[in-house]
Amino acid sequence: MAIRLNSNKEIVDAIKEGLKKTGGYCPCRIERTDDTKCMCKEFKEQIKDPNFEGYCHCMLYYKDSN
Repeated sequence: MAIRLNSNKEIVDAIKEGLKKTGGYCPCRIERTDDTKCMCKEFKEQIKDPNFEGYCHCMLYYKDSN
């Protein structure tokens, strides 16, 4: 298992800028809770699944199952 940043630099830059503006909360979410603090609870749960491969909600991170 490997977790990496999205290979699209424009997306990474946009999300990182959004994280700065929100104080580290997912810029794709309206609510600001512990569950939406980057790396969000949703993605942490997804990466526990050995069969999951894909992006987090905001597409900043990618989990490769290989």
